[in-house]
Amino acid sequence: MIEFKLEGEFIPMIQLLKATGLVQSGGEAQTVVEDGLVKYNGNVDYRKRLKVRTGDLIDFMGNQIKVV
Repeated sequence: MIEFKLEGEFIPMIQLLKATGLVQSGGEAQTVVEDGLVKYNGNVDYRKRLKVRTGDLIDFMGNQIKVV
C-alpha cells in the first residue's frame, strides 16, 4: 500500500496517479480513469478531476493508495 501525504484540501485524481508514480504522464492518467481502471473508495469512478481527500482509498492495477 502506498501512503500519500496530502498537502492541501484535495488533489485531483489524475495528479494523484502521477504523483505516486503509477502512471508516466497526465495523458496516461486520463486514459486509465476513462477506461474504468481506477477504483475510488471501492467503486469504479470515471471522473478525471475527482477531488481526492484525506481518508480516501484508491485502487489501480493491484496498487492501493491511502490518502493521509
